[in-house]
Amino acid sequence: MTNIKNKTSHSTVLRAMKWKSLVLAGSVLSLAACETTNPYTGQSQMSDATTGALIGAAAGAAIGVASSSKSDRGKGALIGAASGATVGGGIGYYMDTQAKKLEQELRATGISVSQSGNNIILNMPNSITFGVDQTELNNTAKRALFNVATVVNEYNKTNINVYGYTDSSGSDSYNLRLSEVRANAVSTFLINNKVKSTRITSVGRGESNPIASNASAEGRAQNRRVQIILSPMS
Repeated sequence: MTNIKNKTSHSTVLRAMKWKSLVLAGSVLSLAACETTNPYTGQSQMSDATTGALIGAAAGAAIGVASSSKSDRGKGALIGAASGATVGGGIGYYMDTQAKKLEQELRATGISVSQSGNNIILNMPNSITFGVDQTELNNTAKRALFNVATVVNEYNKTNINVYGYTDSSGSDSYNLRLSEVRANAVSTFLINNKVKSTRITSVGRGESNPIASNASAEGRAQNRRVQIILSPMS
């Protein structure tokens, strides 16, 4: 009889510990699951840091349970969830805060800032970077790129990929060369403003990857652009 009572009591304690741990783990996830507002669309969206934190927490909780004894599984789930959320949200948080800083610095420049996973995409229309058929950055672009350089020097754990694009006017070879020169002009400006060249990759893509139809002047204007894609260093 004593053994039965002890087993029942022990089982009750275990259930209580597991329930308490799950509640606390849920609290950790609730704190991590915050939304941000896209400054261009005005819509709420889950940040990359939150997504990473939730995935990390779930994985951490599972590992915590698997690596704990029966009596400590509830505690193991809590510890695993908390540590997993911290690790999982690390890269996402770093990129999210960098994107927010870039949004603040580039708000009035005409350069859009968007995120795709852990990548930050800066889209620079040709109208604010280069004159028609020109390869020299204008003053508006230089002021904006100076702000970009300031931010990426602060967040120096990211790679900087610069891509140049043109519309379909002219020959393929000419457009490819023009896009290369423009991408290099942007890269050179960043390097001249103390961004390490080892972080930068510069590529001309000519008339490939259009984002609008080349059949209209408006579409061609959109296709003439430089994109800077910031990605976390592995």
